[in-house]
Amino acid sequence: MMMKGEQMMMMKVDYSKSRRKQFGNHHKKLPSSFSSSSPPSPSSSSSSQKTMGAETASDKQEVVDLSAMSLDTLPITSNLNLSIILILDISNNNLQVIPESLAARLTNMVVLDVHSNQLKTLPNSIGCLAKLKTLNVSGNHLQSFPKTIENCRALEDLNANFNQLTTLPDTIGFELINLKKLSVNSNKLIYLPTSTSHLTDLRHLDVRLNRLRSLPDDLENLINLEILNVSQNFQYLDKLPYSVGLLISLVELDVSYNKITTLPDSMGCLKKLQKLSVEGNPLVSPPPEVVEQGVQAIRNFMSEKMTGAHQNSPKKKSWIGKLKKYGTFNGLRMTPEREGYIMPNYRTIDGLASPRYMGMFSPRRIFSPKTYFSR
Repeated sequence: MMMKGEQMMMMKVDYSKSRRKQFGNHHKKLPSSFSSSSPPSPSSSSSSQKTMGAETASDKQEVVDLSAMSLDTLPITSNLNLSIILILDISNNNLQVIPESLAARLTNMVVLDVHSNQLKTLPNSIGCLAKLKTLNVSGNHLQSFPKTIENCRALEDLNANFNQLTTLPDTIGFELINLKKLSVNSNKLIYLPTSTSHLTDLRHLDVRLNRLRSLPDDLENLINLEILNVSQNFQYLDKLPYSVGLLISLVELDVSYNKITTLPDSMGCLKKLQKLSVEGNPLVSPPPEVVEQGVQAIRNFMSEKMTGAHQNSPKKKSWIGKLKKYGTFNGLRMTPEREGYIMPNYRTIDGLASPRYMGMFSPRRIFSPKTYFSR
């Protein structure tokens, strides 16, 4: 007697036009193990041969669509050849678990869509999917990723929206180096791993609707990032790192509905920025009258602050700002003690440094014997 799941899978041979659009113009068929066991008619056989003959090798891609079939489990037989499957869609079902044996045998998988199920975990064998480029696990109950996901180094698009994630893998930026889009909105993330800033191929980062309290300090390494959305972290996110303004490819930035009072001065350097959303924040700098004028006005304001045109600008976060605060440049001023040595030409201190600090660069101190420092 046939299992309910197997009967339903046999019925799902014909694909709708919408599914064809979603996956592209690939040759779409179910593997023979999922198809009806009745022999094909001569007419259909000749038609199939004609179609196959017209296709190029690159078009012969196996696509299995088992979405929206109310499946509780995935019936798997030992003789099923899963290595021929490149695209598997098992979304919109009632799956609570993906069998370890299933993922381990999908060795040529390129796209895996399991969104809108009841999954609480992903199988450790997901690390076997070395060719996986797109993974959609949104709309489940995941609290974390298995460590083995680091082995999916071909991954380019990871969608984990609408889960219960509290953390991302600490080494995500060191392992998933080909990632171009990372969507983890509507989770419970408190922070992003520092390794996130090593995702140098990343184009799109969506972390809205979380509980983020801060962003990594060295975001400037994301040299290809074009879209950054950190909106709606509400009372948790109250500042942006200085490095946000050093994202040289940034086109869209959404920081709306947080608790940010001051945008970093470095945002004046965002020359490619076209869209900036800051509503829902208690912004003081830039002031409301500047915000109302749009992106260009905000960028100009922040740029002027960064160059010191606004006298009441907050303390700079960079080392340049620290130099401005603690010293002024008045040109080279060599004392007899310093002659013949290369000295920092930015340190002319006007009563802001102690004599002990001023003596740190003294050649007498540098080249004197230990007894000079003994008491």
